[in-house]
Amino acid sequence: MWALFRLKAGQQHTGALHSQQVQHLEQSLTEQRTRSAKLEAAIEGWRNQVTELKADLREQQVTLDKERRNANEKLELLERNRDALKQEFENLANRIFDQKSERFSQQSRTSLDSLLNPFRDQLQDFRKRVEDVYTTETRDRQALRSEIKSLQELNRQITEEAANLTRALKGDKKVQGNWGELILERVLERSGLRKGVEYETQGSYRDDDNQLLRPDVIVHLPDQRNLVIDSKVSLVAYQQWVVAEADSAREEALKQHVEAVRNHIRTLSEKDYSQLNGLHSPDFVFLFMPIEPAFVAAFQQDENLFAEAFERKIIVVTPTTLLATLRTIENIWRYERQSQNARRIADRASAVYDKLRVFVEAMERLGSQLHTAQGTYDNAMNTLTRGRGNLISQANRFVELGVRVKKELPKSITEQAEVDADDPYEPDEPEDSTEKTQE
Repeated sequence: MWALFRLKAGQQHTGALHSQQVQHLEQSLTEQRTRSAKLEAAIEGWRNQVTELKADLREQQVTLDKERRNANEKLELLERNRDALKQEFENLANRIFDQKSERFSQQSRTSLDSLLNPFRDQLQDFRKRVEDVYTTETRDRQALRSEIKSLQELNRQITEEAANLTRALKGDKKVQGNWGELILERVLERSGLRKGVEYETQGSYRDDDNQLLRPDVIVHLPDQRNLVIDSKVSLVAYQQWVVAEADSAREEALKQHVEAVRNHIRTLSEKDYSQLNGLHSPDFVFLFMPIEPAFVAAFQQDENLFAEAFERKIIVVTPTTLLATLRTIENIWRYERQSQNARRIADRASAVYDKLRVFVEAMERLGSQLHTAQGTYDNAMNTLTRGRGNLISQANRFVELGVRVKKELPKSITEQAEVDADDPYEPDEPEDSTEKTQE
């Protein structure tokens, strides 16, 4: 009987232990399901972001294709205009040369070369500029294709590096700030923008109250506009959320992370960079978060946070979204420079045309002057060699009369001279002259 009682008590104790193990396993299963749900939510957020980025990339590709077609059309128009202008120049020059070539002497041809050389140099410079623009456009298109292909890979590398460095941080705000600025600097370098030209760092400006403000980055836009980027958001709470193991600690750290982001949004909106003297900034400012998971965690935890930031004219960006934005700005600058080159080419073409007009007018005046000079020359030659009492005939009479000269007149002139048979000053017969000389 006693053995039966002990056996029954042992079975009850074993059942109680089994029930406790089942409860412990069910609790562990519930925690695992909770963690799995959070991971699935995060994965879904990443998928949505990747979908949005792909859509943005397609839109940018369409825009780039459209701008590339427009640039090609402009280039074709410039080439047609160049060929037409070149043909017109050649035809006009040929007509001028055909009309005037028979009258030009060696001296006039030398003068013509001195007039044509500057024009020829300008025409060659014009042709070189057009060819340079075409070569630059082709090279830029090829580079743009390569950059688009590598954009996703660069974004993935930036995200992985950011996550790895975040795990290495230990809550030091100064280290986090320097690291955030380093990530921002790397994004700027990969964007293609030039430091000191399209963007500047750590500039100093004063507001209407003479308060000194130092934006982290100023990105310049065409038409003297600017974009402000701030990278001083605190990630201490996010660091705690990453390393925390207990759910309560993770939940509290996540709340603190959301509040830290909200406080920085409010502080940044109060600075009002758009009112700074010497800074033509839009009404909104970019708040840069160097860790994409920190951005996802904060804005998934509080869905109203993005709307609140937008109302305060703050746009929160990550390395991925900021790089895409900066690449777009770099493309805008590239086409702005090409437009400026096209305008300079048009100005140079106008200047060449004006020079050609001045040259044609000078040629017409030169032709008129040559015609007048030819008439004057003909009259002078007639006086010299033609008609009764012409100068050559009279000069030859002096020689025949015995006037001594050091050198005779050129035969080319004397042969052209007409002999004046009716000259009243006839010399004596040679015989009489000889006799008188002998006497």
